[in-house]
Amino acid sequence: MSTVNWRSLPDRRPLVTLSSVVAACILLGAAGGLITAPQIETWYTTLDKPGFTPPSWVFGPVWTTLYALQGVAAWFVWKAGLDRRAVRVALALFVLQFAFNVAWSPAFFGLESPTLGLVVIVPLWVAIAATIATTARVDRRAATLLVPYLAWVSFATALNYAIWMLN
Repeated sequence: MSTVNWRSLPDRRPLVTLSSVVAACILLGAAGGLITAPQIETWYTTLDKPGFTPPSWVFGPVWTTLYALQGVAAWFVWKAGLDRRAVRVALALFVLQFAFNVAWSPAFFGLESPTLGLVVIVPLWVAIAATIATTARVDRRAATLLVPYLAWVSFATALNYAIWMLN
């Protein structure tokens, strides 16, 4: 049984693979939005929120941008070659953080629980930081693309915490 040398496989259509990875990240990320949308105009409006809460319309464009950046980052890492252990570790952490990301909306909005939101968003933050650290060993451009995501999730963690405290 031979193993595939992923590094030797040429990417004959880089724009197709890049677009596919970015689209997958945006679509998977949007899945959380399906749970969020009905709760924004009902349950979420009843919550006491801190003064630094952005208007609801900000979240869609920000998350779409962040998911696109994540897709580009994952693509850069993948292009470095799956035969490298560092690449596999970085991509595994990427998948882990993405799973926490997708889980946050059902926890916070779906279950109407700022407490469960915190239970998910704190390990999400840790997973993003670990993803950036491992990704930096593979491709600094990819790690840099994830920094705005960590910054936004830092803000979202503070917002989630403030909502939890106020309610």
